[in-house]
Amino acid sequence: MAEAYIIDAVRTPRGVGKPGKGALSHLHPQHLAATVLQAIRDRNNLDTSTVDDIIWSTSTQEGKQGGDLGRMAALAAGYSTAASGTTLDRFCGGGITSVNLASASVLSGMEDCVIAGGTEMMSYQQVLAGERAAANLPPRFMGSGNEALDALHPQSHQGVCGDAIAAKEGIPREALDALALESQRRADIAIREGRFKKSVVPVLNLDGSVALDREEYPRPETTAEGLASLKPSFQVIADADLGGGRTFRKQIQRVYPDLNWEGVHHAGNSSGVVDGAAAVLIASADYAKKHGLKPRARIVAYVNQGDDPTLMLNAPVPAAKKALAKAGLKKEDIDVWEINEAFAVVAEKFIRDLTLDRSKVNINGGSIALGHPIGATGSMLIGTALDELERTGGRYGLVTMCAAGGMAPAIIIERI
Repeated sequence: MAEAYIIDAVRTPRGVGKPGKGALSHLHPQHLAATVLQAIRDRNNLDTSTVDDIIWSTSTQEGKQGGDLGRMAALAAGYSTAASGTTLDRFCGGGITSVNLASASVLSGMEDCVIAGGTEMMSYQQVLAGERAAANLPPRFMGSGNEALDALHPQSHQGVCGDAIAAKEGIPREALDALALESQRRADIAIREGRFKKSVVPVLNLDGSVALDREEYPRPETTAEGLASLKPSFQVIADADLGGGRTFRKQIQRVYPDLNWEGVHHAGNSSGVVDGAAAVLIASADYAKKHGLKPRARIVAYVNQGDDPTLMLNAPVPAAKKALAKAGLKKEDIDVWEINEAFAVVAEKFIRDLTLDRSKVNINGGSIALGHPIGATGSMLIGTALDELERTGGRYGLVTMCAAGGMAPAIIIERI
C-alpha cells in the first residue's frame, strides 16, 4: 500500500495583524508564501522541477490574496515553471485541508511530491473590510445571499457563536479565561526553550533586512486579573441591527429559540489576529528514497466533518472521533493533540467532550497566545505537532480545528 510522508514543515513567525503596525503588514501575501516555499526548497535541496503540485490555502481570496496564491508564490520563490499550483478555501480549516489533499494525491499514486500550506494576512483583511465599508458593501459571512438557504441554515458571527456555545454547554467565563492564561504560559515556555526554532524561518524585507524572526503576538505578562477585567467583545455584535430587524442573536434563536447568553469571549480568550504562512512537504516513499530525503512522519488518517452551521464551531469533536475510527486508534493512543483555539470555548469543549488529559492538548500554547492566520493555521499546527512528537518521543499526533459554515477537517500523523 502506498504511503504519504511528511518530509519537512516550516512556517513564518506570526506578525501582529494590524495595518501599518505589525512587522509583516507592509509585505505582499505572495512574499510570505514565497518565504516558506524557498525554505522548504533550500532545507531539503529540492529540485522544484520534480514538484508535482503546490496546494495552498487562503481564506480571503480577494485583492492581493486573490489570483491563485499557490502558483504565483511558487513563481515568486523561483520555483521551476514545471511546478504547478492551486489555491483552496475551507475558511479556517484550509491549512489542514491543503495537507490532506496533498496526502491523498500521493497516496493515490498519481503524484510523488506535493507541497501543501497556506497564507493569510489578517492585516490585509482589515484593509479589505475598510474598502467594503467605504463602498457600502456588507461584511463577509453575514449570510449566503439566498434567503431560502439562510432560513434553513442561518449564518452567524463566529464570536457570537462562541458565546452561545458556552451558555449552551454551561461553561463559565472563568474556565475560558483559565484556558487562555494557560495558553499564554505554555507559549512563553515554548518560546523561551526554543521549541519552535526547528520550524520557524525568518521573513526578510525586499532589501534583505529582517522583517520578523520571532513571534510578535504573545503576551506573557497576561494575568488572571487582567483577563477578568476585559469587556466582552461580541455582546454588542450579537444584538446589532443587521438590517430588516435581523440580529445575530435572532438568527441563532431561529434554530435554538430557548438559547440566550451573555458575552464571555474577549480579546484575551479569543484567537489573535496575525499574519503568517506555512508549508509542508509531502512525498511518496519512492520519491524520498530517490532524492535522499528522510521522512519525519507518516500520514495515518485524514477526514472531513460537517456539523451545525448555526453554532458553527462544534465540528472538531466529531471530526476527531471520525479520524480515530478511520485510523483504528483510541484517544489514549494520541500523544499530542492540537485543537485550534479560535475561541477558548472551542478548545475547552473539545477537552471536556473527549475527556482528554489537558497536559497533551496544545502543549506549547495555541492561537490565543500565538495568533490565528486563518488559511495558514492548520499547516502551522501540523508542523507544531510534528516538532512536539520529535521533542518528546511521542508517536501519534491529531490536529483539528473548527471552520466557518460548521466544518472541521482533521489529520493524524505518526512520527518516524
